[in-house]
Amino acid sequence: MPQSQDLCVARVPLFQGLSPAEQVQVAGLARPVQVVRDQQVSGPGTGNAQLMVVHTGAIKVARIDAEGREQILRVVRPGDFLGESAFLTGRPPEHFATSLGPGSMCVFRHRDLDRLMREFPSIGFRMLRTVSGRLADTEHRLASVISGDVSSRLAAYLLSLPAITDADRMAVKLPLPKKDIASLLDTTPESLSRQLRRLQDSGVIMVDQELIRLLDPDALTELAATG
Repeated sequence: MPQSQDLCVARVPLFQGLSPAEQVQVAGLARPVQVVRDQQVSGPGTGNAQLMVVHTGAIKVARIDAEGREQILRVVRPGDFLGESAFLTGRPPEHFATSLGPGSMCVFRHRDLDRLMREFPSIGFRMLRTVSGRLADTEHRLASVISGDVSSRLAAYLLSLPAITDADRMAVKLPLPKKDIASLLDTTPESLSRQLRRLQDSGVIMVDQELIRLLDPDALTELAATG
């Protein structure tokens, strides 16, 4: 029998309220899936509703408008999940989910997860809490879009990225090409580049290709709060 600490479910907040023995039970219902870069893992017409828990790698979730333009909605990183809307409604997925690089997922079928949520109610509560947080983020982004404040959206986005230490300074690594980040922030690549230059010229950040050093995190926090 696998040890709980070796399971992808043990690293996912959705299942961390379970005991090690219960995590092993949950993992027994998961189907491990390996993905490669640019692989579509979900989308309209791709089949039954299922919940996908990201173990390694990252997945971008996007919609395609009537003119064929891609609008990135969010990026799902290790420990997070996608497909909850299709699972909760039983309808096929409406958005496209594509891997940004090699990775792995634990995939749960609709009927298996339904049984798990009945047996372990904490899974449903944690899922609801996560979805509620996403809704709050969406409302905040919508308010920022209406206000037209690209700089506050950019500041909030930079602060949301996993922090690393580079030359004794806090830094973040952009997980997407800048054109995709512009799509995620509901702006244009040109506007994103201008905002990055302004933040760098004001001494708030230092841009080194995909690495962004946060020279003044407090100023970024204040800017993000204005959106």
